[in-house]
This record gives sequence, structure tokens and C-alpha cells, in this order.
Amino acid sequence: MAFFELRQYKVLLGKMDEWVEMMEQEIIPLQVSKGMVICGSYRGETDDSAYVWIRRFDSEAQRVAQYQAVYESEHWKTKIAPRVPSCLDRAGTVVTRMVPTPRSPVQ
Repeated sequence: MAFFELRQYKVLLGKMDEWVEMMEQEIIPLQVSKGMVICGSYRGETDDSAYVWIRRFDSEAQRVAQYQAVYESEHWKTKIAPRVPSCLDRAGTVVTRMVPTPRSPVQ
């Protein structure tokens, strides 16, 4: 059964525009190129520290393989990962795995 990851990040003061640009220009395209399905990407309407995005996986095996493809890639390790701490409070990250209810329009 498919499941989703709801990923909630706390963005550092004054870094939201930089973070959104990094997500939209680099992180999401890299993940999509490795087969990940990104369902949505959002910033807080009134809370400039809130960034949320959702990913979909068909199985745990697929998630593991896609995590490996992204996070063990040289591009991630050398070009993206070193810049993430300048934008995010990693301690404020919350990841929730979710499964759709039977009548959910998103499956």
C-alpha cells in the first residue's frame, strides 16, 4: 500500500526565500530525477519559519531505494547537504508517515 511522508521543517529567520529556491531549483528536481514523487511543497502563510512538503512512496522497499539514490549521491553529499544547515533548524524537523483513509481522494 502506498504511504506518504509529511515533512515539516523549521526555517531559520530570514532564510525562507533562500530555502524555497533551493528546494524548487535543486532538491525537488534531484529527488524527482531519482524517482521520488513529490505531492506538494508549501510555506507558511503567516509563519515564515514553516515549510512543509509531502512525498509519496509505493512501498517501504521503494522508499529505501530512493533514499539511497538521493542521499548517497555525490551531488547530494557535496553540493546540497553542506548548505542545508544554513537554512534549517534540523532539531525542528518533524516527519510523519501517513496512509490514506479508504475514501481519501489522494491514494
